[in-house]
Amino acid sequence: MSVSVAALDQSICAPLPVLGKDVTVPLVTGGEVTYAALDYAASAPALQRVWDDVAAYAPYYGSVHRGAGYLSQLSTDLFENSRRTVAEFLGCRADDQVIFTRSTTDSLNLLAAAIPADCEVFVYETEHHASLLPWRDARVTYLNAPRTPGQAVEFLERALAGRDPHGPALVCVTGASNVTGELWPVRELAAVAHAHGARIVLDAAQLAPHHPVDIAELDVDWVAFSGHKLYAPFGSGVLAGRADWLRDAEPYLAGGGASRKVARRADGGVDVEWHTTAARHEAGSPNVIGVYSIAAACKALTEAGFDTLVAREQHLVSVVREGLAEVPEVRVLSLFGDDAPRVGVISFVVEGWNSSHFAAALSAEYGIGVRDGLFCAHPLVRTLLGGEAQDPGECGAPESEPGEKSLNAIRVSFGAGTPDEHVERFVRAVKELVREGARWKYRTEDGRCVPDRGAAQV
Repeated sequence: MSVSVAALDQSICAPLPVLGKDVTVPLVTGGEVTYAALDYAASAPALQRVWDDVAAYAPYYGSVHRGAGYLSQLSTDLFENSRRTVAEFLGCRADDQVIFTRSTTDSLNLLAAAIPADCEVFVYETEHHASLLPWRDARVTYLNAPRTPGQAVEFLERALAGRDPHGPALVCVTGASNVTGELWPVRELAAVAHAHGARIVLDAAQLAPHHPVDIAELDVDWVAFSGHKLYAPFGSGVLAGRADWLRDAEPYLAGGGASRKVARRADGGVDVEWHTTAARHEAGSPNVIGVYSIAAACKALTEAGFDTLVAREQHLVSVVREGLAEVPEVRVLSLFGDDAPRVGVISFVVEGWNSSHFAAALSAEYGIGVRDGLFCAHPLVRTLLGGEAQDPGECGAPESEPGEKSLNAIRVSFGAGTPDEHVERFVRAVKELVREGARWKYRTEDGRCVPDRGAAQV
C-alpha cells in the first residue's frame, strides 16, 4: 500500500518556497489546475529566498574587478564572497580553485581543455553527455554500464590496472544518475583512481541539489555542477578543485580579465602574461547576478539543513516508487536494483504506451510537467531499454505516432520545493492513465506528441 506523505513528521515536511508554486495552467479537458513541476532534473525552480536576495542586490549591480566606483567595488566584493561561499559549500581544500562557468557542460569542457596533452580519460557509458563527450582531444576509454556499485569499482580497477601510473589520467563519473537517480560509489572510485595515479572529476549536477558534496571527504580532484539545478536561475555553473592543471593550461577564453599584462613587442607582436588564479579561465565580464544566485542557493540549502531535506525527499521517493509498483504495466529503470540509494529522479516506461504520448497526457490532462526521451544520456537509456543504436528515440521520432513503440522513457524528478500534492497527483494520474487511457486524442507535431486541438474528447 502506498504511504501518504502526511504520515511523515510535518516538522520536516514543508517544502522550501520556490517561484511558480502557485502558477495555474489550462487543461485540455477544461478548467485550470496548479502546475506540478516534476522536471527538477532538467531545471529546478528558483528558491524564493534566492530570488529575494538577487532582487535586493539588483539596484546595486555594477561591473566587477576594475571599477573604481562604489557599486563596482560592492559588486566585486559580492562576487568574490560568492566564490568563498561556494568553496565552503563544497568543502574545498585550502589550495583549490573555484571557477565560475555557464553550466556543468561548460565546466567539464573547460577541464577537458585544461588536461595535459597526453592524458588518458576513463568515463562510463552511463554518463550524461555533458561528461561523456567533452574529451575529444584525449585518449578516451569508455567503460561499460555496471550493474552494481561494486561492479563500477571493479570495471574501473580493471581499466586502470594496465596503464602507466606515471602518465596523467582522469576519471569522470556522476554522483547521481540523471536517468535513474541512483547514487554512485564516488569515494570508492576516487580511491581506485588515486591508487593508480589517476585523478577524478565528479559531475555533481544531480547530486549537489539533493545531498551535501564535500570535495575533501569524497577525495575527488574536481567537482562540476550547475546553478539552474541548484534552485538558482541565470545560467551559471561551477568547476572547483585542484589548481595545477588549470593554472598550467591555456586560458579557456582569451580576453580581458584573464590577462594580467599585455604589451607590444619590438617585432610588432603581443606578449601576454595570464593570471594564475581562477581569473585565468573567467575572461570577459562575468555573470555577477548568476554567481550571486548560486551562492545564495548554497546558503539557503545549508541553512535549511541537508538532513531535513534528504529525509523529506526520501519519503517522496518512497511514495512515488511504491505508487508505481502498484501498476504492473510500469517498469522503473535501474542499474543497481530496487534497493539502491537514489535521489528524487525516477525514469520508467509504461507497457502499451509511447513515452511521449504518456508525458503529453500527464501535462495536458493533469497539469503535470515531466520529461520524456533519452535525457541526454543516450547510451545509458538504450542499455536500460535494450534498444539498438538505430532505434527511434529522443522525445519520440516523427514517424512514431501516439501509442506506437519508441525508444524513450518518462522521467519524473523532484526536490526541496516539491509540494506533497504534486507527487500524489502524479501517482494518481499514472494509475488513471494506465487503467482508463487518455481522455483526449493526440498527434505528433515536429517530433513531439501534442493534444489534437481539433479533436473531440475521447
